[in-house]
Amino acid sequence: MAGRKALILAGTGMLAGVAQVLTREGWHVVLPSRRYRPLDCEVRPGAAALRSLRSPGHRPVSLTGRSWGGGRAIWVEAHWDRPRELAAKAEMALHGPADLLVAWVHEQYRRSVLGAVETLLADDAPVVEVRNGPGGNEPPDPLLPLHPTQVVQLGTVSAYDAHRSLAEAEIAEGVLDAVRRALAGHATSTHQVGQLRPLVR
Repeated sequence: MAGRKALILAGTGMLAGVAQVLTREGWHVVLPSRRYRPLDCEVRPGAAALRSLRSPGHRPVSLTGRSWGGGRAIWVEAHWDRPRELAAKAEMALHGPADLLVAWVHEQYRRSVLGAVETLLADDAPVVEVRNGPGGNEPPDPLLPLHPTQVVQLGTVSAYDAHRSLAEAEIAEGVLDAVRRALAGHATSTHQVGQLRPLVR
């Protein structure tokens, strides 16, 4: 997967774990969102200056001590209510068509944002679309039908414990599973993460 490009739209930062996995595997990941949330795999501001102060012959290592496989995560400031501006900033950061789109966008802005970034995708790029809450009896239709889409439908409570909310780690795991299916070329389908029934006390 080295050298491929992914666009991840998840303003809450809940998909940081997915971005870290892709970056570790060599992906160039662009993360448009309103607020900056650093990933473990990012080089922190000032890191180059600190490295330059080391003695001659010093070999720099990642600040976390882990190898990140040559991948890179780039955050760009963007707002869902300005979809064209978001797409323009993402395009500049991508430097070419995206090979994967992972989108978890508030329902109010979903159609306009995904419509704006569709032109940034490679022709065969798969999409993983995360949807909040139960959507009724019918599974939600993918918004970008020209791209094979894995829809991740989030439940209201954990699949492991009906007495607690769906955890960030559970969500990231479910979305990452959908990313793996998308990259393996699976046909469009919907997958449930967590349970649909409401929390009862």
